[in-house]
Amino acid sequence: MAEAGTGISRSAPATLHDVAREAGVSLATASRSLNGSTRKVNEEYRKRVLEAAARLDYSPNLSAQAVARGTTTTVALLVADIADPYFSSIAAGVVAEADHEHLIVTMAATERDPERELELVRTLRGQRPRVMILAGSRPTADPTEGALGEELRAYERSGGRVVLISRNELDLRTVLVDNFAGAEALARELVGIGYRKFAVITGAEGLRTAADRVEGFRAGLAAAGGTLDDDDVIRDAFTRDGGYDGMRRLLERGPGDVELVFAANDVMGVGALSAIRDAGLTPGTDVAVAGFDDIPTVRDVTPALTTVRVPLEEIGRRALRLALGDADAQAEGAVPTEVVLRESTPGRK
Repeated sequence: MAEAGTGISRSAPATLHDVAREAGVSLATASRSLNGSTRKVNEEYRKRVLEAAARLDYSPNLSAQAVARGTTTTVALLVADIADPYFSSIAAGVVAEADHEHLIVTMAATERDPERELELVRTLRGQRPRVMILAGSRPTADPTEGALGEELRAYERSGGRVVLISRNELDLRTVLVDNFAGAEALARELVGIGYRKFAVITGAEGLRTAADRVEGFRAGLAAAGGTLDDDDVIRDAFTRDGGYDGMRRLLERGPGDVELVFAANDVMGVGALSAIRDAGLTPGTDVAVAGFDDIPTVRDVTPALTTVRVPLEEIGRRALRLALGDADAQAEGAVPTEVVLRESTPGRK
């Protein structure tokens, strides 16, 4: 059955030709009005096209637009773990900036698996996003690094824009996060308030972000007079449960004279606080704990967690601005970090 005045079957989706005919304009004018063309359209014609599209329930063919433009209005964001507040905070910044630019964000999780990351990038290339942002820390020894770099450079040659977050391992645009310097500053501050003997709970060997933070912490301790024995570096999953299990192992074997445990990210730090409490001890008093990132949760746990503040939402915003060619984003150096002392490290003076 045809709709009154249009001759278009209700069962057939409206096409751009239908919209142009309904509005009484050329196909080019209809296309420019609906598809975000930079060429200016007469306001009266644009209004007629939009009204016609609404009457016909017209939905643009995004795949066809991608072919025509060589890209879409999509931003593809790859993170290591969607459930980790570190990545969700970065994602919030990307989404906020994308909304300002009238772009749509899609997100996928690599699960810290290099093969999965490479496969996702290959798949996303076929969908022609305008921007691809890689936010997950990658391993120090990665057999896929060469292939990943080639995929990303091929994507850029086809008109896409790539931004990495944290480290520039692939010689592409990067929002740099100086994890080493942040952890080094934290170690100096903790020694400055009286702590001398430390342990570390971190992720498995080979994770670049974790390695940078542990190395920076060691450097800060060496400069300020604290000590960290190799046996007191506990490795587990880079998650809340990994922090809990790592702290439990440290307590079960006997922490000795360890006064403070540095967890290489905040979610591990939150797990460590729970393990201390479950062992019948008082976190902050019997064993002090510090983290890294300053995710929102750590301000509300008891005791509130000492950490290194990283402006996570601003990182997400800057990543998209950098991809879109913002001159200020291109001129900015590494993202600044800041040590935040809270009740989980009351000091020993």
